[in-house]
Amino acid sequence: MTCSTSAVLIFNPAARGLHGRGESRAREAAKVLASAGYDVECVSTSGPGTAGALAADSIRRGAGLILAAGGDGTVNEVAGGMAYSHVPLAVLPAGTANVFAREVRLKRNLVSAAAQISALRPHRIALGRLTSAGGRTRHFLLMAGAGLDARVLGRLDQGLKRRAGRAAYWLAGLSVLGSKLDEFEVRADRGSYKCTFALISRVANYGGDITIAAHAHLLQGQFEVVLFEGQNSTGYLRYLGGALVNRLAGMSGVTMFRASRVHLTAPHARVRVQLDGEPAGLLPASVEILPDALTVLLSDAYANSLPLAANF
Repeated sequence: MTCSTSAVLIFNPAARGLHGRGESRAREAAKVLASAGYDVECVSTSGPGTAGALAADSIRRGAGLILAAGGDGTVNEVAGGMAYSHVPLAVLPAGTANVFAREVRLKRNLVSAAAQISALRPHRIALGRLTSAGGRTRHFLLMAGAGLDARVLGRLDQGLKRRAGRAAYWLAGLSVLGSKLDEFEVRADRGSYKCTFALISRVANYGGDITIAAHAHLLQGQFEVVLFEGQNSTGYLRYLGGALVNRLAGMSGVTMFRASRVHLTAPHARVRVQLDGEPAGLLPASVEILPDALTVLLSDAYANSLPLAANF
């Protein structure tokens, strides 16, 4: 690996697995990294929305490697703060879903993942960018979702999430069964579609449990877009079954395609949006690929797993 030995480990002390012991776990990881030749400074976030600024400041101060220890929300913030720099990002998973860690085949124990870092290689990847009404922009590393999943996220009990982990998401999902879902429009180069859930993804893994965008990969230069039709939420049980057996492609009511830019509108409803598992406001919004935007450390096994082009 060709980066400085100077590293900054940004950790979220409120993340699941770090709550109440974030600093001690960060110090354990730092010791492992020190044995591999890194000079590590541990920095704690002070609340939501602070990790990106910490990452940007660390780069200005000369850090040669940024490590993000936390859940996907923390990783999202750090990646946003590093956009268009050439300093590598490495992830030490904590938190609940850990979609990034599962996607790129990292060990899900923070200290064990730290022991992997020296074997990873830097790769330049694209980021996603969401532009909301009024021109507000946010970067994302993994996925954007509109409709059903963002609605479920809005019902998530944060206390239960800390205690029960991914089970809290499933319970929030059950709470919307039987309700009517709002329809919205998705426009891309290949056409316009009506749906009640749109997933615009850079990764195959969804929530740590299932695969939806099966041909997505961080080393590809486009999104994999998966659209689901149907205003009756109980109909999503059929889609869930298809996802669990990796049979979504070809199911009635499911549309899949690749795109670099997508525009979403809901003129007659309040449709929520999420980025990397965190609330991101309401439609309308545009989502686009930003090529060559971030350097991440990845295993050779993941880098060599780039899937063949899908025939959607």
